[in-house]
Amino acid sequence: MSKRDFYDVLGVDQGASEAEIKKAYRKLARKYHPDVNKEADAEEKFKEVKEAYDTLSDSQKRAHYDQFGHTDPNQGFGGAGAGDFGGFSDIFDMFFGGGGRRDPNAPRQGADMQYTMTLEFKEAVFGKETDIEIPREETCETCDGSGAKEGTSPETCQHCGGSGQMNVEQNTPFGRVVNRRVCHHCSGTGQFIKHKCRTCGGQGKVKKRKKIHVKIPAGVDTGQQIRVAGQGEGGVNGGPPGDLFVVFNVKSHEFFKRDGDDIFCEMPITFVQAALGDEIEVPTLKGKVKLKVPAGTQTGTHFRLRGKGVPNVRGMGQGDQHIQMKIITPKNLTERQKELLREFSDISGNEAPDEQNHNFFEKVKRAFKSFG
Repeated sequence: MSKRDFYDVLGVDQGASEAEIKKAYRKLARKYHPDVNKEADAEEKFKEVKEAYDTLSDSQKRAHYDQFGHTDPNQGFGGAGAGDFGGFSDIFDMFFGGGGRRDPNAPRQGADMQYTMTLEFKEAVFGKETDIEIPREETCETCDGSGAKEGTSPETCQHCGGSGQMNVEQNTPFGRVVNRRVCHHCSGTGQFIKHKCRTCGGQGKVKKRKKIHVKIPAGVDTGQQIRVAGQGEGGVNGGPPGDLFVVFNVKSHEFFKRDGDDIFCEMPITFVQAALGDEIEVPTLKGKVKLKVPAGTQTGTHFRLRGKGVPNVRGMGQGDQHIQMKIITPKNLTERQKELLREFSDISGNEAPDEQNHNFFEKVKRAFKSFG
């Protein structure tokens, strides 16, 4: 069964603000949370709402979803697993601002990462698979992320009793005030590492370069991004890793110009071809095609080749190729050619044309070679 659109799940428009998305999620989460709603399908509906919120509340994930929808070439968005909805107290705190304190040693998801990739024009059009190498922090294998030397374990901080927080009392004109602050002895972890791991120095993580295989869909453009699930920074305290976002920068092409999914180019033709008409070959992204140029074609005349543009990155068809005719004024004429042109001018009643250089046939030749 196909997934519903995330905006429909939350009941908001695609242009909804962060506040509107959060408000809609809170309302639906309270309605369908399994600790409150005992209907048979409540759990599935809650997980659907949570998955939609997890995506639309994150700016990078939302941008990715707006571009690609549920189609993800790199492992998909993922979603809430069975039982991934937390206790009712968590929901209560979210709604009403409860004063509960999170466990400093609870598992936390790792940070997301961003990688900028430069693509050749042709690579962006047709897509590709490639390996990239990124530096990132990973869980130390020696201590399994604890930061403690082999054979030892982190000890409970004696200053805060493992809470990660300390009460600081101050006397004021209005009485005694108690402030709760992060314990500076354990930096809020609630633990103290007496014997540190030699590999990571007690950090629980080490820097490594990781090779990642990336599938780039056909039709990506500059500024777009794909999400590679689970390839971000490692999680904390055994939590899941973050995601990797690959942002694209596409190089320009000397012959083809791109606007969305459409391709634009100029095609040079001679004065004779424009006047008498001709059938010419035009380079496209997938090879040469023939185009009939009618007699009397003027410079600037446009032709459109349907479906010869860039494939839509979300799989919604393909753009068109737009061709603008450019009549080339000849240069280095022989005396005989000049004589014939003057004769033509006398017959037509026009002044002799200026000899100008508009020659860009070399670009067209390279385009034939590149995509032919």
